[in-house]
Amino acid sequence: MRSTGKKAVPKPERRECDLAAPVQDYLEANGYTVRSEVRGCDITAIKDDDLIVIELKKGFTTDLLIQATDRQKMADSVYVALPAEGDLARRDRYAKRWRSIEHLLKRLEIGLMIVTFPTHEDAPATVEVLFHPVSYPKPRRSAKTRRAVLREIAGRSANYNVGGSTGRKLVTAYREQAVFIACCLDRFGPMTPTRLRALGAGPKAQNILFRNVYDWFDREGRGVYALRPRGRDEIAADYAHLAAHCCRRLEEQTTYRADAPPAERAELTP
Repeated sequence: MRSTGKKAVPKPERRECDLAAPVQDYLEANGYTVRSEVRGCDITAIKDDDLIVIELKKGFTTDLLIQATDRQKMADSVYVALPAEGDLARRDRYAKRWRSIEHLLKRLEIGLMIVTFPTHEDAPATVEVLFHPVSYPKPRRSAKTRRAVLREIAGRSANYNVGGSTGRKLVTAYREQAVFIACCLDRFGPMTPTRLRALGAGPKAQNILFRNVYDWFDREGRGVYALRPRGRDEIAADYAHLAAHCCRRLEEQTTYRADAPPAERAELTP
């Protein structure tokens, strides 16, 4: 392989002070007078009456945000400078985490400088301002998303999930309805969606049975569904607490007053 004559630079352990010289060169090239480590600020720069502060960090951290927002008390503009590595590498700038970082910094009205270090020792580091700190308008609420959240909250009878948990099956409003339907079928045997709705299964009963997302149900005839053994086993293993609640709810639905009208009893009797 032919040599290019340029000596590759091994990737060193990056230090915050490595960012200082490229950032200073960039600011001075744009007419700023630069002073470092002024009252706790990594870099200060002034041009006319415009005072800006730049905080240097090896990576995006909570401490960086705390420092940057604290500097907003004294400066006209605040930037953070980070190396173009990891989440901020050019190839990753459109990844989900990068979009979240960008959104957060803009919300906090903090600018972002990216320092790209050379792959060869004779090339200088470069600084790019990805965005300046500007007034960020409060985002409008998404009425559609808000309605979806409120529907989901209303569709859950209790708080069956643990906040912050991962790797666990979540109890959603949809899953809760599916478990209730399974409890009905387990108790009364094969039923139609109409009978299930009369027992309190809700308007989505037919859709839940037809889609059979969890593979818990079998269609035994025209509009008649039964619970599969697999469904019974999975619910007992993963949703026993929810199933107990559904059984209590079902007990309430099927307990009639002695003087209940015959038509009402006929409607609810499987």
